[in-house]
Amino acid sequence: MPSYLVYSTIRKHQHLKRLFEMLSKTLNDRQIKNAKPTDKKQTLSDGGGLALVVNSEKRGGTKYFVYNFRFNGKQQTLRIGKYPDIGLAEARERHQRARNDVANGINPALAKQQEKEERKAAALNTFESIARRWHTDNLTRWKENHAARVLRYFETDVFPVVGAMPIQEIRVNHIKTLLDSVMARGVNNTAEKIREWAGAVFDYAALLELTESNPAHVLRRYIPSVPAGNRPALPREELTEFFRRLLLADIEPQNRIALMLIMLVFVRNTELRGGRWDEIDFDARLWVIPAERMKHEKTAPKPPHTVPLADWTLELLAELKAITGDTPYMFPSRTKKDGFISENTLGKIMNNMGYKGIATPHGFRALASSVLNEQGFNPDAIERQLAHVEENRIRAAYNRADYMTERREMMEWYSGYLRERYDAAWADLAAGKVV
Repeated sequence: MPSYLVYSTIRKHQHLKRLFEMLSKTLNDRQIKNAKPTDKKQTLSDGGGLALVVNSEKRGGTKYFVYNFRFNGKQQTLRIGKYPDIGLAEARERHQRARNDVANGINPALAKQQEKEERKAAALNTFESIARRWHTDNLTRWKENHAARVLRYFETDVFPVVGAMPIQEIRVNHIKTLLDSVMARGVNNTAEKIREWAGAVFDYAALLELTESNPAHVLRRYIPSVPAGNRPALPREELTEFFRRLLLADIEPQNRIALMLIMLVFVRNTELRGGRWDEIDFDARLWVIPAERMKHEKTAPKPPHTVPLADWTLELLAELKAITGDTPYMFPSRTKKDGFISENTLGKIMNNMGYKGIATPHGFRALASSVLNEQGFNPDAIERQLAHVEENRIRAAYNRADYMTERREMMEWYSGYLRERYDAAWADLAAGKVV
């Protein structure tokens, strides 16, 4: 029958006209917005299997779009999205994509579930989760200090940058950003260690078939090596951890005090090791190091170096005197009758504490200089305390002040700065925090 006759017939029969309108009618935004919940769940069709479901009042009256379709002879339902999180236009777009999937032999409901499972797996396979599994698997063959050190650096430097990322999505630029942030602290050796450890995590993930790339290995030559002779300084944020390790270290008590003193007065290693008890004036609160024991240029004047001693420094010296006060030297050698500890003693201790390539005894001078300058102390007083020779001879002639008053105040402040972190280390150990 010609179509014009069909429409003519419908016009003649009002009830058929209403039926036609009902069958051809699609949803609109106002209709969806005004749909009210009742005591039963409602389904409002938009055609082609797309519908809006309005939950009953008991279930909160929530609204969501669904796509009802048949796949392999079975009725299926795909939940498209919640209204108003997605509107009618977007629901129709998603519906059309789902219809195309069905036409191409793809079950959209199953595909959505698989995508959900993949996202869940990706969340489980973040860099942090895999790194912690790698760390746990290595605990039996690592020393306790090393294991703690690795985890500390990951938690401080690595996880905040890439920890939450699925490991297969991490690229070279992400690792570069991480390494740049570490190198900005001036600790390139630490950055290289972190790169190596991160590379080991990627290798571990590859064995688990969770990734096929290792962006950390690509950056093998990215970090500039530390020049020969450079003596790295301990990062200030690691002072409490350093004190914890020092307190736990299995070393002679006088060597523990030696490391604490070199931090407090930041003299050179040789100046500390060769210290004699007759150089210490407890009453005047001074340590006067003779000129012949100081490092000077051949043409420079050779004055003695006077070090003001803070309260905590004097306490440590009193403790040390009870141990070695019957000898001329503050740190007598155990092998040489008339000598003092060797040049490598303190460095070896720090290496055994886990700081090889990361920090040295000499580095405490740079640490003190950095902290005191940032605190706003007089740069000339700081340089005087470090016993740096003024290279400008004219300036040196006019700058003969020893800044003793300023240096006393400065050394007392710095002693308090270190003591605060030392006390925090003690508190951690008392609370059972070993590392």
